[in-house]
Formats: sequence, structure tokens, C-alpha cells
Amino acid sequence: MSGELDYPVLYAHFGTASPCWRLSSDSNALQLSAISGPATVSVALSSEQAARVRTMTGVTSHLVLDIVIFGNTLQIHLVGKKINFQEWAGTASAYNDTVSVARDLVHGLSFAEQVVSEVNSLVVILDQHGNIQRFNRLCEEVTGVREEDVVGKNAYAMFMTPEQGQQSSQNISGFFRTGEAYEVERLINTIAGPRLYLFRNKFVQSGSGVDEKFLICSGTDITEERRAQARLSELANTDALTGLPNRNAIHDRIRRALAAEGTPLVGILFLDLDNFKRVNDHYGHVIGDRLIKDVSSAVKECLDEGDLVARLGGDEFIVLSQGKTSDQLEEIAQRILDRLRTPFNLGLIEVYTGCSIGIALSPSHSDTLEGLIRCADTAMYVAKEAGKRTFRVFSPEMNKKVAEYMWLDTNLPRALEDNQLVLHYQPKISLETGEVLGVEALVRWNSPERGMVSPLDFIPYAEESGMIGPLGRWVMQTAATQARRWSERGHSIRVAINVSARQLSDTAIVHDLTGALETAGLDPCLLDLELTESCLIEDEEMALGLITQFRELGAQVHLDDFGTGYSSLSQLARIPIDVIKLDRSFVRGINTNPKSQALVRSMVAVAQALNYGVVAEGVETSAEEEFIRKTGIDYAQGYLYAKPMTAEAFEIWLTEKQKLRLIA
Repeated sequence: MSGELDYPVLYAHFGTASPCWRLSSDSNALQLSAISGPATVSVALSSEQAARVRTMTGVTSHLVLDIVIFGNTLQIHLVGKKINFQEWAGTASAYNDTVSVARDLVHGLSFAEQVVSEVNSLVVILDQHGNIQRFNRLCEEVTGVREEDVVGKNAYAMFMTPEQGQQSSQNISGFFRTGEAYEVERLINTIAGPRLYLFRNKFVQSGSGVDEKFLICSGTDITEERRAQARLSELANTDALTGLPNRNAIHDRIRRALAAEGTPLVGILFLDLDNFKRVNDHYGHVIGDRLIKDVSSAVKECLDEGDLVARLGGDEFIVLSQGKTSDQLEEIAQRILDRLRTPFNLGLIEVYTGCSIGIALSPSHSDTLEGLIRCADTAMYVAKEAGKRTFRVFSPEMNKKVAEYMWLDTNLPRALEDNQLVLHYQPKISLETGEVLGVEALVRWNSPERGMVSPLDFIPYAEESGMIGPLGRWVMQTAATQARRWSERGHSIRVAINVSARQLSDTAIVHDLTGALETAGLDPCLLDLELTESCLIEDEEMALGLITQFRELGAQVHLDDFGTGYSSLSQLARIPIDVIKLDRSFVRGINTNPKSQALVRSMVAVAQALNYGVVAEGVETSAEEEFIRKTGIDYAQGYLYAKPMTAEAFEIWLTEKQKLRLIA
């Protein structure tokens, strides 16, 4: 049948010039119906025809087929699209029915237009020059301009900064040549200000007329998402207290510096405050936090341009400095030390602090992040051992010290748990009567691995690591228990224990002493506390309060190593101590050293004027004893009388001494 009969045939059988059609994926039968729904007619298509229909995508398109229906050969025009994974559908019209074909196309395209207009994304269609062809409803709402006012105008000039517009123009020109879809983030000027959009861009060919490419840009506002990501990144890389980069951030910067081309010099300074724990314990965490913030600002002031300081946590900081020699890094360290010697005013409180600094340089010391930090950390600990408030540059010899600290870190806590520690006692002798009036308790460590470990090796570590607290409590309890045993046996012997400045900074020490006395049942108190002059220097007010409480419990307070520290005569007059102990450096060879003789005479005179007892430490010869006896010193202690010994050995020694006195 000729094309002139196409329209009447369709209308005669379906009651419409544009019946609905449908094709499934599992059949080549084209189903035609008067309304969308169950088919009324199935028309067999060839495999080639069915394949052509199945090339339709989700975008409305059209094709022409020759079919046989009711014995008539018809040329029909199919308008439609793929509606799901298994079906294609649309409307069919006679090929020569221009009105119906046009109506079907307009209907399909109007639906597509409605989708483009109402979709919840910015949709802009651009030509290869960036001129706007379509501008959907959401674009109008976001930008505040109407589609009819922007069609034909350049999108770069209207909605982007000049820099982004130029970049976008170059990108799009390149993509038009390749024809590949892509994504891009662009900052767009909107009525709410600049907003960041993610555009997913695809290329399409024009459907009629000149064969031309267009770019369909679909944009989603990601401003808040990116702000949230930036905030999370900031939180992950910024110290909340100081605003400085944190551990994660500085580690990343150091890694990048080490990986930079040309292998530049990468130096780090590892800083640790020297008395921060005491400030926290004495004044509270609010003051401690203020001190950390002020210290971080002070350190930043000491750095060169390009240097970066970060807070690792607690009272630890790292400075990253690139391209500098070891001498230049030492200059920075010295500036920091000099600045921290100035006290910090925290409201009504003036706080003195300082720091110990370790320096490491890549590639000399290590070419990895972990190695470089480990070297600087090692050098910092060596600086602390050297007296604090100083710096040290890493050297390979320091690794031995690190290994020693690691061994102590594992084995000292175990020594406390496994009763490897023991107290030795060295007597104090009355120079007038020869009686033993007291002993000094000295802790010793009998390690299963190393034998006797010197206190000079493990006491400094205990102070730095915080182990001095539990170690000090063990000494108190053991000494109190031993004093009670001797008292029960008729020996009223006072036992002096050493207390460091670090122990004194923990105000719980009074509670520890009270607990030791109560647990041992030692009443009256026969424990004395020996403090060094550094205990008085760091915080005199706190020391005075604690000493007063010690004496109220019945303990005497002795000032140990007198003459080697920095306490002043006026300070001695203010502190209620009972005894000063002359350091052995003054006593050694005093019988032949005029300078030591003059110093000792003056110190004894001051002590007598203040009504303090005096003990001479380190007496080893009869000649030394003879001289200190003439100066009016009350007591002596040293190898001339006895070395430090166990409690059992001391009891035997004491018994023998009493026998000799009875014979004499």
C-alpha cells in the first residue's frame, strides 16, 4: 500500500493517528496500542530493525521503519526512548503525516524541556565559545537573571572571575577537541555571593540543521560540603589550644620537605618545657593552658621567616627549619632559650619556665621523618641531663643513652613490682659523743640482668619519666617500716630520705608521708627529709608550705648538698629547716685547702647564728675529721665511719660499735 494510505490505516485500526508503541528486550515484536497499556497489535520486526530501536537511549529520539500491518506495508515514524533496562516505548505516526510526526516530536521534546527546566541542578548549555544556549529555572533562581537575558552571552564573563573564566575557556576549548565528558569545580557568582559548584559536563550533537557540538553543564552546589571538608581538615591538622599545626600537620610538612627535589637541608628543633608539670600541679590546668599559649607565641617570635613551629601535645613542640646549617639552627635554639628566661605574666601570677632543646639535621643525622624526630628527641633528653635550659645537637654517641632509657623504661617499673630495690643506710655520727643519732637511707637496685645499678643511672630517669613518684613512695614506706623495727628493738634512730625538686612539685607528697607513717605504725615520727637547694629555688612559697607540714608531722628537714646550689642567706632565714649538710666537695682535703676552710667556717657561722645543726658529708680521713671538729660542726658522715649498708649489716655494725664504746 502506498504512503498515502498510511494515515487512514493507523486511524482506522487504532482510532488515532499516533498509537503507542513498545518493544521489549526479549522479543522482536513491536507492540502497538491505541492507549498506553496492553498491546492490541504485535508487528514482527527483523533483527536489524529491532536492533535499531534498541539503540535509542534515555533521551527522546526518532527513526523510520517499514512494517507490515494488517497486510499493508507501512512506513512509520517512531518517536521515543529507552524507559528502563528491558523496554523501549513512544508514539508511532505515518511517515507522510507531517502534523502527527511534528506533534509527537514536540510532545517528546517538551517533556525533555520540562525535565531540563525543573531538574534540581543548574543546567547550562554552551557552544564551543562559551556562549549560553539554555539556562534552566534553577540557574535563574541562583543567579537572579532570566534565561532570555543571558542566551547568546558569554558564561565566563557573566558568572566567573577573570582568572577562572580564562582557565575555564581554555579547558572547554580543549575538551571540545577531544569530545570527552569531564567534571570540574567552579566558583560561580550568585545572589548569595560566590558559591562553589561541581559541574558534570557532556557533549551532544545538534539534532537538526548545522551539525554542531554543544556542552551540557549540570552543576551541584558543593560549597557547604567543601567547607565541612576544610573544617575537618583544619581540625585534624591544628592544635585546638594554640592554633599551631599539630602532630599530623608537622609530620606531613617534614615528609614533604624531606621528599623535595635537590635534597635541601631539613632541620628540626625538639622542645620540651622544663617545669610545666609543676605549673600544672601547683596552679591548675587553666594557668597551664595559658602558659602553653604564651610559650607558643614566644617561640614563634624567635623564628626566621619560613620556619614553622608545631605543638606535638602536652609541653612538647617541634620547629621545622629548611635550608639552614647546624650553626644557624643553634642560633635559633639560643634565641628561644633566651626568650623563655623572661617570666610570663599570667594574670596575677608570674611564672618562670624554660625548655630543653634537641637539634637534628637531615641528611646528616637521618633522611626519614621517624629517624629525624628520634634523633632530635634523643638530643633533647641529653640537654635535660646536662642541666636543662640548654640545647644539644644530635650525635651518634647519644643513641647509647636512648637504649639505656628504653631499658630503664621497661625494667624500673618491674624492679618496683618484683622487690628488686633495697635501702642501704649510712650512719651520721655525733662528733662530740661518737653516738649514732641517725642514718641516711639510700636506694639501691639489684637487677637480675645487670647486678647493682647505680642511683646515678636510674634516679635521673625516674625524675624525667614520672617514676620518681612511685619510687619515692616506696622509699618512704620502706624507711618508715625499718625505723619502726629498730625502735621496737630499742634503737631510736632517725632515718633521713632524699626528696628531689620533682617530688616536691607533687603536693601529694605530704599525703604520701602521712600514709607511710600510718601504715608502718611509726609514732612518733622518726623520718627526716633531705631537700636540695634547687627545691627552694623553683618555688619558695610552695616549698615553705610543704616544709611546714612535714615538721608538723614530726619530721625534721635537712638542706642537702649545701653550698653547691643558689640559695641565698636571706632565703635560709625564711625557710624553717633543722639541719644543713655541707657538701663533700668542701670537706674533701679540707685540712690542706685554705679556701675550703674559709668557706666552711663562714657557712658554719651562718648555720649556728640561725640555730641550725650542721652535718659534714664525705669525711674519709682522720685529718678531715679533726679539722671539722674544731670548726664546731655537730655531726659527720662518710667512709671514715661506715659505707652505706643493708639494714641487717647496719645492725651488726651498730652492735659492734656499742661494744667498743662500752670497752672504751
